[in-house]
Amino acid sequence: MAGRIDSGWFDMFSLLSAVLRSVIAGFRARRNLVLENLALRHQVLVLNRRGKSPTLRTSDRLFWATLSAIWSRWTKVLVIVQPQTVVRWHQARFRLYWRWRSRHRVGRTPKDRELIDLIRRMWQANPTWGSPRIRAELAKLGLQVSAATVRKYRPKGERRPPSQSWRSSLANHTKQLIAVDFFTVPTVTFRVLFVFVILAHDRRKLLHFAVTEAPSAAWAGQQIVNAFPFETPPKYLLRDRDGTYGSAFSQRVTVLGIEEKPIAPRAPWQNPCVERLIRTIRRECLDHVIVIGELHLQNVLKDYFEYYHHSRPHRSLTQDSPVPRPVQTPEQGRVVEFPQVGGLHHLYARQAA
Repeated sequence: MAGRIDSGWFDMFSLLSAVLRSVIAGFRARRNLVLENLALRHQVLVLNRRGKSPTLRTSDRLFWATLSAIWSRWTKVLVIVQPQTVVRWHQARFRLYWRWRSRHRVGRTPKDRELIDLIRRMWQANPTWGSPRIRAELAKLGLQVSAATVRKYRPKGERRPPSQSWRSSLANHTKQLIAVDFFTVPTVTFRVLFVFVILAHDRRKLLHFAVTEAPSAAWAGQQIVNAFPFETPPKYLLRDRDGTYGSAFSQRVTVLGIEEKPIAPRAPWQNPCVERLIRTIRRECLDHVIVIGELHLQNVLKDYFEYYHHSRPHRSLTQDSPVPRPVQTPEQGRVVEFPQVGGLHHLYARQAA
């Protein structure tokens, strides 16, 4: 008896399920028929408009964008445009919707127009600067911005040399370490001048430089003496194995109490700080100047090293200069630029009105 009752309930449930599915299918078919008629009537209405070709209005695009979102068979009855066009309309509708939703929302605070103009002026006036340099310069003016913001307002259509980073392998004993090296500079009369530089590792400060047309070991040794006339010389001197550093040079260095540390042959990466200094001098100064003679080169380098020591931010010095620069706040006045190195670089400082 119980088995017959269970079987009866199962048959009743199956019958009700079949009826429900039929009703749903009927409603679905009815819905599809209604939407199909609506889509066809709309297209006929568009084609009956006056004009040489059908004109689609904003309401037409909104109609098809909405229909495509609620009806999966809309592409089967579409005639007047391509389905890809309707997809683009739907994407535009999506953007307009969220723009409308966000119209009263408070987003990221926009940058001040004066700051944007200042960033663009720095980009245009300093062709060798990168975004870290400009960011450091702005920090000295009391303006804290990210490197992404600096890159965002970079003038379009300009290719700039990349700002590359480097790391010293000689982190210890920097206060007792100097590095020396030569580099050559051609002149307008096809002569070759040699520049000798002495760099202190502690604050990346150029202690001394000299220019000559015929370097020798005695001349280079005398430059070491000239670099420390009244100061206590450092303990170590880092140099390459150039033949110019002969016995006369080593004797002068030994008399001063300095210990020489020659690097391995053909290994300039072992003397990275002075190599980077020479590269910086070329890229930021000498590549933009035609040298006339020895005196002209000395004056150009003197102007550049004045900028290098007192104005130029250095990554290794936490974006400060070898001679530290104070941070100026907006309360100290407006930003004024001062050309340096013949206008090749600029110093930005605040000046009271």
